[in-house]
Amino acid sequence: MNSVSTLLCFDFGFSNIGVAVGNTLTSEARPLTILSAVNGKPNWDTIAALIEEWQPNALVVGNPIDESGLTTELSKKASRFARQLNSRLQIDVLLHDERYSSKEAKSRAREAGHRGDYANHPIDDLAASIILESWLQSSR
Repeated sequence: MNSVSTLLCFDFGFSNIGVAVGNTLTSEARPLTILSAVNGKPNWDTIAALIEEWQPNALVVGNPIDESGLTTELSKKASRFARQLNSRLQIDVLLHDERYSSKEAKSRAREAGHRGDYANHPIDDLAASIILESWLQSSR
């Protein structure tokens, strides 16, 4: 990657996929959008449009391993999603440990006044920004 890189991050889920954008200049990330998915399958045209709009140098996908660092069923699906992103879009995709990102996202959302109704008011995009912030900090 060049000296300043734009990245998109995906917080994979079966019904929602959170998306965040960030860059290596500021090492900051911000929530971008939440994509609908059906059994983990997104609308690939929507993802392609995001890639076209943001022109990222690479993509980060949260890897939902368990607390001891072991693979879970969801992490297997997230890895598959990462491979699909790479093969469909021909862009580097990096998996990043997302342990505790949901807990942190819920904490930040509550501080901002969220009432805890995550089904009707999801925060997957906030979780994606936390994952991306973590990746940016670890890659310094």
